[in-house]
Amino acid sequence: MPLPPAPTRRGSQLAAGDFSAKTNAKSRASAAAARDEQDDDLFDLDPAPAAVAPAPAPRRAQAAAAPKAGSRSKKGAAAAAPVHAPAPVAANAKAPAAAKPAQAARNPAVAESSPVPASKPAKAAKPRSDKAKLFVLDTNVLLHDPSSLFRFEEHDIYLPMIVLEELDGHKKGMTEVARNGRQASRTLDALVASQEAHLAQGIRLDATGQKGASGCLFFQTEPLTYQLPESLPQGKADNQILGVVEALRQRHPDRPVVLVSKDINMRVKARALGLEAEDYQNDKTLEDGDLLYTGMLQLPLDFWAKVGKKVESWQSGASTCYRISGAITQQLHINQFVYYEAPGENSLFARVIEIRDKTAVLETLKDYGHQKNNVWGVTTRNREQNFAMNLLMDPDVDFVTLAGTAGTGKTLMALAAGLNQVLDERRYTEIIMTRATVSVGEDIGFLPGTEEEKMGPWMGALDDNLEFLAKGDGGNPGEWGRSATNDLIRSRIKIKSMNFMRGRTFLNKYVIIDEAQNLTPKQMKTLITRAGPGTKIICMGNLAQIDTPYLTEGSSGLTYVVDRFKGWPHSGHITLARGERSRLADFASDVL
Repeated sequence: MPLPPAPTRRGSQLAAGDFSAKTNAKSRASAAAARDEQDDDLFDLDPAPAAVAPAPAPRRAQAAAAPKAGSRSKKGAAAAAPVHAPAPVAANAKAPAAAKPAQAARNPAVAESSPVPASKPAKAAKPRSDKAKLFVLDTNVLLHDPSSLFRFEEHDIYLPMIVLEELDGHKKGMTEVARNGRQASRTLDALVASQEAHLAQGIRLDATGQKGASGCLFFQTEPLTYQLPESLPQGKADNQILGVVEALRQRHPDRPVVLVSKDINMRVKARALGLEAEDYQNDKTLEDGDLLYTGMLQLPLDFWAKVGKKVESWQSGASTCYRISGAITQQLHINQFVYYEAPGENSLFARVIEIRDKTAVLETLKDYGHQKNNVWGVTTRNREQNFAMNLLMDPDVDFVTLAGTAGTGKTLMALAAGLNQVLDERRYTEIIMTRATVSVGEDIGFLPGTEEEKMGPWMGALDDNLEFLAKGDGGNPGEWGRSATNDLIRSRIKIKSMNFMRGRTFLNKYVIIDEAQNLTPKQMKTLITRAGPGTKIICMGNLAQIDTPYLTEGSSGLTYVVDRFKGWPHSGHITLARGERSRLADFASDVL
């Protein structure tokens, strides 16, 4: 290694302004002790005028900081920087461990035995909290959401070596878990390749453009010493992760170390050992299913008394419009339904069609409960069904979501509106129906036939509703009439599997996605983005009947799209509250 440049002043004559203002009291005390013992030693200065070494280092300490990145001597570990203070290193060191300024590790608390460059960063990082946590991720978090690495804001992430090993074992195959495993591996590779810093020093999570993550990613680069109860098998992967959390907690007693896992038993064991554990919450749209947007709002009883004098009204075709103002407009969204019902007063059922400044415009609805407004012989039986039918029949609404318990009429209304607009109004060319093929019980095995024949057993709800719609309300048309109607309906309905949706584009189609509560947000995005010009998509589901493992009411794809599309002018949502199938089905939904 070339000799450092000759010093221009003795160390005892250096001014305090030559050193970094960030040097803490402990570092200054160590430097003073070194000067007392070796009064004849001199300090090296960076020959470059633009950068000054942030902390002075004796020549002996400088030589100790020069080993290659692969070496880990006990002396270097003992001389590691304390928590919250960057370790002093020589400004002219050529060792690989001295990273570029923009790649300096910001938290040496996790990699105590590794030297951390103290050079000035190339760009200012986001402010970090003094209580930044260290999250240890379980493998199932990465397999559930490959982008979870960037969801922890200013906090740091630690990946045990066993997690990388398990991630490698799950990347083979065509399943959703395998795809997520491969994506997580690619993300880790991109992060490592974007920086030349040593892995133990930490990798900036915002290096690949993820500005929301200002923390660091740390890998386990050395064996950790921990002690777990003898009742826990040491070779099991979950227990090894728990051991890593325990070791990190002992190493950093002044910093919160939290295990993040989707495995409930894993979290229970961690808490039993006195470790802090949390579920991965970022995939949950809502914490409580009761907070889901219902798509409608009941106006208070004193509504007209408060806004009656300021209401403007006019006629728009067959509807009446009202322009209202006041505090209630802050609660409204576009295409949200409002209703006013009070004893002895006229009722109001309207939809919000405009929100501007502190005013909103309400438009009265078409009454599909009246027989003259029936849709393929179907009339609505309650308020929520009438709201839903107004959305289904509106050509300006491209995306409709319907949620409700069994027997509320979701599939029947969607099919009736679709047949009316395909066969009568010729607004769409055909109906495409698909659903999540998730079994309630054990799988019955291989299904022979074509794509539609394989999907046939999953479309029992379609057959039941088509049987009702084919009868109509005109009495018995005869065997030939029923057969002709069924053939006509079947010719305009296509049953498709979600497995073959990737890359398709639907033009002027009426798409029905049934049992949408069993879809993940990623699957829902794949289906909705298939829509081309003139296509309308209807998503239906019952959040109380989720059969997909690892999905809850808060993380379901149906909940996800309801929340994200809320307020978009070309979408609408209604939660159907009352069942109309039969008194037996209604009672079972309430008590079972």
